[in-house]
Amino acid sequence: MLYDVRQTTTYHYGAPVRFARQILRMTPVERKGRQHVIAHMLDLHPAAASLERGEDFFGNAVTWLTLDQPHEALHMTARSRVEVCAPLLPAPDGTAPVEQVRRAALEQMDLGPDAPVHGLFPSRAIPLKEAITNWCAPLLQDHAPVLRAGLDLMHRIHDSFIYEPGATLVTTRPYEAFEKRRGVCQDFAQVMIAGLRGMGLPARYVSGYLRTVPPEGQPRLEGADATHAWVELWCGPQDGWIGLDPTNAIAVGEDHIMLAIGRDYADVAPVDGVIVASGDHALAVGVDVVPVER
Repeated sequence: MLYDVRQTTTYHYGAPVRFARQILRMTPVERKGRQHVIAHMLDLHPAAASLERGEDFFGNAVTWLTLDQPHEALHMTARSRVEVCAPLLPAPDGTAPVEQVRRAALEQMDLGPDAPVHGLFPSRAIPLKEAITNWCAPLLQDHAPVLRAGLDLMHRIHDSFIYEPGATLVTTRPYEAFEKRRGVCQDFAQVMIAGLRGMGLPARYVSGYLRTVPPEGQPRLEGADATHAWVELWCGPQDGWIGLDPTNAIAVGEDHIMLAIGRDYADVAPVDGVIVASGDHALAVGVDVVPVER
């Protein structure tokens, strides 16, 4: 699939911002055999005094910018053309058992960006809680094929939680959303990651986009028209990382466009940084994902 993606992000400040140093992750990530970024453009108003581009440890495209003129609003528009290749999903019941994957993750010597070790432990935004681990444990038994177990957990979260924008904040921890049994895609993903890690299975957080217009005859997916989030579960050395979307109870396919990958939301936030100002601010985000005819 070929997509044109546009994300508009606008901050309105209660008082003029005199200086800002921002970190942007608004360029879709490049993943060999899975996703290719054909073109990308970023418009800023006001214009940046300095701008640098590079990659973080996980291979995500990062833009560092400095704003040194007083401004009461910041408008950012990112446009990308991205080619997405749907990954081939292995037969869930033919994947390695949970116990074997758990052991293999601990035995891996690789410390690179795709190493399972980075998805094994608690992280800043995803502390582990016994209540979540115990709730997930019956589906993650030692003998269960790991992908089958991951899919079953994905469905349980989808069926047990209510998708409700506004029920949580971006700073809400997984155990808070778990207690409410409601939230948005970030909460669904982080609860699932907490459960998998609690049982010794590597899991990481993916931010991205969903197709805005669904194929004819198919329902609209939750999270379209906004940035989305899902989970990648490491299924062993042979099958590697496999994407699972608990918000929509589907395996990740050609409708999902990856923006950034990390341990949790703190690693992949589209906009981060420091501003010199006082007062509150308001944020508005809009996303369009449009399939392109070849």
